[in-house]
Amino acid sequence: MYSPQRQDFVSLTLGDQYSRSYTNGKHRRQSCWRKWKQLSRLQRSLILFLLAFLFICGILSYPSLTEQWRGLSDRSIKEDWVEMDNGGLRPIPPGLVPKIPPGVVPGFQDIPPEVMPEIQRPSIPLLPKPPAMRKPPSKRGPPVLQKRGNVSDWQVKDGEEEIVKRDEDGGKEAKTVISWRGAMIEAEQGTELQSTAHGKEGTVADAEKAASLKPVTVKAVDRVEAVREAFRHAWKGYKAFAWGHDELKPISKTHGEWFGLGLTLIDALDTMWILGLKDEFAEARKWVETELSFSKNVDVNLFESTIRILGGLLSTYHLTGDTLFLDKAKDIGFRLMPAFKTPSKIPYSDVNIGKGTAHPPRWTTDSTVAEVTSIQLEFRELSRLTQDPQYQNAVEEVTRQVHRLEGKRDGLVPMFINTNSGKFTRRGAFTLGARADSYYEYLLKQWLQGGKKETELLEDYLQAIEGVRKNLLRQTSPSKLTFVGELSNGHLNPKMDHLVCFLPGTLALGAHNGLPADHMDLALQLMETCHQMYAQMETGLSPEIAHFNLQSSNGRDIDVKPADRHNLLRPETVESLFYMYRFTKDSKYRDWGWDILQSFNKYTRVPSGGYTSIGNVRDPVNPAPRDKMESFFLGETLKYLFLLFSDDSELISLDKT
Repeated sequence: MYSPQRQDFVSLTLGDQYSRSYTNGKHRRQSCWRKWKQLSRLQRSLILFLLAFLFICGILSYPSLTEQWRGLSDRSIKEDWVEMDNGGLRPIPPGLVPKIPPGVVPGFQDIPPEVMPEIQRPSIPLLPKPPAMRKPPSKRGPPVLQKRGNVSDWQVKDGEEEIVKRDEDGGKEAKTVISWRGAMIEAEQGTELQSTAHGKEGTVADAEKAASLKPVTVKAVDRVEAVREAFRHAWKGYKAFAWGHDELKPISKTHGEWFGLGLTLIDALDTMWILGLKDEFAEARKWVETELSFSKNVDVNLFESTIRILGGLLSTYHLTGDTLFLDKAKDIGFRLMPAFKTPSKIPYSDVNIGKGTAHPPRWTTDSTVAEVTSIQLEFRELSRLTQDPQYQNAVEEVTRQVHRLEGKRDGLVPMFINTNSGKFTRRGAFTLGARADSYYEYLLKQWLQGGKKETELLEDYLQAIEGVRKNLLRQTSPSKLTFVGELSNGHLNPKMDHLVCFLPGTLALGAHNGLPADHMDLALQLMETCHQMYAQMETGLSPEIAHFNLQSSNGRDIDVKPADRHNLLRPETVESLFYMYRFTKDSKYRDWGWDILQSFNKYTRVPSGGYTSIGNVRDPVNPAPRDKMESFFLGETLKYLFLLFSDDSELISLDKT
């Protein structure tokens, strides 16, 4: 309600401002006095308090107001300044900047061209900021880190982050600003902004100073160095919050434990060596020497511990020649051997490396085909290095049995195998995705590892590729992207895991080693599809599983179900890009890899250190961080990106075994 007392209050505060004559003013003052006396003591006290408060605020704000108006009087509003905002030029404060014709440099409209011969229009140098005109941020933190648009809280909550680099020419320290997303501005945009003279604008002296300014120049981005920087950033988070543990949880700034064996550290050893990160490698080596022990009462997964720990130690030994890593590889390899003590010689999935016992998962006696057939490279190499045949004998027995088994379909294998009977189970489903993927990859790589002499491996591989062509290969509508679907009881499901993106690189590797040329043709087609799984997503990152449209009703080739929209920072696509570039020298593969790295920086990089998997690649505003950095991001993803961008073809040669 609009009460008489409220009406009286309005009259008291505003009435005198609109009096039009002395008489009316006198009557109004008498009326106001009568109404003032009618107010209660509490009401009068509140009014007096409000007036006193406003008076004090006015006194306190007077100096800053005066200072701001002085700043305005020194120059024309038309010569307003601009400041960098996440890589773009933004006029501030709002409402004061006039429209500037295209091609005109703000702030230098009236300076004759002969005074500023080096300024090349439309190149725009960064103008100096007058101190009095600084726009106060509306949120906490510096303007470049304030939350805007598609900023997520987890990406900005750590506030300010800077990387200080040494200026190569002048020896001065130059600060590289890190954007709100955590991505490096220079690395993302490939531009270098030149600073301008400081002080007041509009004077002849300033014009003379401006004559010496250099225009904005575009410099080539060092992609190799960008990968090193990404690794250092991830390593910084691991070292600070998860040192010696399996995985980093970068958002909560803690760690996750799987086996308690420092998975991320061991998985990243060879990457650090390849990237030339000597200091990081040295501190990791010291941990391996002094802290790593496999004498633990802990269950580990045979497959995961083989590819991440045994494989990581063996590859580091090959690169460095340091026997520390070979000794550790012998230790873990020996402790994994109880897994093969089964009725069928098909290994159990889990091993207690402290007790020397093994068992299948609690819910089944099956193992996945991919797990039991994707440990051969590491165990065979361990036997070669140690001259102990037990490791190679164990895994080759598995290979022989799978080669002879019934239940395949044109060389394609089911996803499960029973450890008691040694036979395939749940035979109706065939996929190159999870639970079967690396079986096909390891067929080719074992053949290469053995000097191309083991014909059974080659036969199984060639037959499987033909089985893919016959049963799983389809094209989308409308763009005719070639993809590998899944077969379930004779029915094709047009879905493809990101894991399947190992296939273009594997096909290219085979073609490079004398296998049919049409394998390379298929590799080119599938590489395009894997690229589109990234490019068609709003974040530029691939989902874990994509569904392809055979008859599109929405104009899209790819759909993603809500449960499949996560991205785990997986390496399969960038590994294939590495192979494709090495064999074709087509620079588009490098460009595609660079796009992926930029998207990782934009949507998964955590300011305090580390990268996180995300839950929704379709939502750039809130990609739903999952607070987990898988060890393979350092162990594989960044390694293959580095090799992709490196011009040294002898760095991990693909022609030497």
